[in-house]
Formats: sequence, C-alpha cells, structure tokens
Amino acid sequence: QVQLVESGGGLVQAGGSLRLSCAASGRTLSSYTVGWFRRAPGKDREFLGGIMWSSGGTYYGDSVKGRFTISRDNAKNTVYLQMDGLKPEDTAVYYCAAGGRISTNPPDYWGQGTQVTVSS
Repeated sequence: QVQLVESGGGLVQAGGSLRLSCAASGRTLSSYTVGWFRRAPGKDREFLGGIMWSSGGTYYGDSVKGRFTISRDNAKNTVYLQMDGLKPEDTAVYYCAAGGRISTNPPDYWGQGTQVTVSS
C-alpha cells in the first residue's frame, strides 16, 4: 500500500505561483510513476504530468507544458508540482496519484486532493 497526502493548495491571484507537495508513505515507490491530476467543476479529470521514481524522468500533459514542473525529493519521499503563471482556468481540486503508466491507465493510489483557486 502507498499513502499519498497532498498539501500546498490555496487561493492565488492570476499570474501567481503555487507549489503543491505530495508526501508518500508505505511501500517503496521505485516501481511507480507519481503524478498529478486535477478536476475542475463540471469537467473531466485531467492528467497534468508525472515523474518516474526510479529514473526521475518527467512528462506532462499538453495543457500545462511550460508552466508546471514536477520534481521529487527522494530523501523526503515527496513529489512537488510547481505551478507558475496560474490562470483562473487552473482552478480545480488537484490530486496526487501513483501507479504504472498513469497518463493512460488508472493509478493504483490516490491522495485526498487539495483545492487550488485562482482569482482574476
């Protein structure tokens, strides 16, 4: 089992930045990709990006390329989502998830989510 806990959400003005954290505990993450999704009101869940724990390689969804960056701290077992140039349309609940190829297959584990609100 893997437990994921997100933090760092909140209210920010358009153009601002936020960094979300996803602290993982439980079994080792070495065989997993850890990534981020979001769900905005009235919209489908959207894949944002992921980081392969073993290699550190990252990949992103098209909507956030160039604005969002995923990184990890191995010692803290934590994955970060740095969000820059935020727009009102980025308002959503953001979820951390872990699994295999999470961009195409349902993740095995989910965090509880953290709200991000971007004001215009």
